[in-house]
Amino acid sequence: MTPYLLNHLLAQSAAHSPDSILLVCQERTLTYRALDQMANRLANVLRRHGVAKGDRVGIGLDKSVEAVIAIFGIMKAGAAYVPIDPRAPAKRAAYIIDNCQMRGLITTRDKLAGLRPVLAATPPCVILADGDGQAGSVPWAEVLGAPVDPPPDPQLVKDDLAYILYTSGSTGEPKGVMISHRAALAFVNWAAEYFQLQAGDRLSNHAPLHFDLSIFDLFCAVAAGATVVIVPPAVSVFPRNLADWIEQSRITVWYSVPSALTQLALHGGLERHRYERLRLVLFAGEVFPIQHLRRLMVLIPRAAYYNLYGPTETNVCTVHAVNTPPPAEGGPLPIGRACADTEVFALNEQGQPAAVGEQGELHVRGPTLMRGYWGRPEQTRATLVPHPLRPDELERVYRTGDIVRLDHAGDYHFIGRRDSQVKSRGYRIELGDIEAVLYRHPSIAEAAVIAQPHEEFGCTLLAVVTARANSSLERGELAAYCANHLPPYMIPSDFEFRAALPKTSSGKVDRRALQVGA
Repeated sequence: MTPYLLNHLLAQSAAHSPDSILLVCQERTLTYRALDQMANRLANVLRRHGVAKGDRVGIGLDKSVEAVIAIFGIMKAGAAYVPIDPRAPAKRAAYIIDNCQMRGLITTRDKLAGLRPVLAATPPCVILADGDGQAGSVPWAEVLGAPVDPPPDPQLVKDDLAYILYTSGSTGEPKGVMISHRAALAFVNWAAEYFQLQAGDRLSNHAPLHFDLSIFDLFCAVAAGATVVIVPPAVSVFPRNLADWIEQSRITVWYSVPSALTQLALHGGLERHRYERLRLVLFAGEVFPIQHLRRLMVLIPRAAYYNLYGPTETNVCTVHAVNTPPPAEGGPLPIGRACADTEVFALNEQGQPAAVGEQGELHVRGPTLMRGYWGRPEQTRATLVPHPLRPDELERVYRTGDIVRLDHAGDYHFIGRRDSQVKSRGYRIELGDIEAVLYRHPSIAEAAVIAQPHEEFGCTLLAVVTARANSSLERGELAAYCANHLPPYMIPSDFEFRAALPKTSSGKVDRRALQVGA
């Protein structure tokens, strides 16, 4: 049977190579057969406790064997999995749980204890992955003891939801991007074929599970019958240790944001290894500084390098092969050309196709597009629009909000965002999301967040604020406040206090003046 659901990939590879290693997580390994059986057990437990077709089940776990079991078990039960950033403040995690009306949640005792005071309602089915159950929860022992028989067929079709990834939202609240099995499989099948993934490959998993780069790591590995190796968090912190880990773990395919590779190039001591097994280095999520890419390509010359582009709403939609080190004096790398079975085009401000060399907003059409934003029909209609050039077509087109330019060779180049969204360390961040949190502080009168270019991280964030009269608010207090309400990658690097924020003639905050004065 040709797989038409993401979890079919696991069943197919488990039947073909049951004893092959699918997952390596530090000292723990899991074969294809073992993961398939554990996912069946979990699916049966979820069904027994009321999880049904179309429900949403959250995963509030660090990257682990249990987290991967959760992903496939949830889908086998007919539900959509929703990964939650394990480092996110409790209020943000609670918002996600409440927003998509989760029927189930797989987490730990400590995380659940932190969530309970801020949850509107605890999901009916809570499974604790770290030991005995508590009142109203299910222990992981029940999963271990459940039957391995396949769960009841939930009668899913390829347009049903596979997962929801929450990204930064301009309203101050994260928004859930709904991805169907059809969309995810279209990307996975393209990537596995395009990069010629084989059963002998060992793919690193550097990205967190709530970040869309992880879709490639896990599902492309499963599609090829390969092995995915989770990068230990303690290793990721130190570039030199990470450089050793890549060699010792026999990684053949690496995929991460450029900032991680920049740290490796600058501080990893890469010249200490030959990296003869590493055949692919893929990167996405932000601009890769040319000087650091050149250094990386010199230190690891045997690998093939690819720049991938695509917002969460489209999966990867363009790709550019970096065949030779780019010239030091050149501009940023192109984001390349459309992936197979995908159409990309840019429209200028007049709504016409942008000519070569002209800037325009990138639009994407194809099978990998999201279904929409969970619970946000108006925002969905604003971004998934009728084809601007062929309005009679039923298929929708996604407006990325990214400004691009087409060169004479047929490659697109990323110019910037149409709105205030920025990229830092590979994470997509709405500046308005941070500002909304700052405005909730009782001592803040005005707030604006601006992005400042940074050689290694793409950009850093500066919060410029005006405190209320007679306030004794200080930087440290404000930083601590942000740490309680925002994930780490959204916390401004610095805070600047001013008597007033500059304004335009229309009364809006003059962000250009802020940039000049920063």
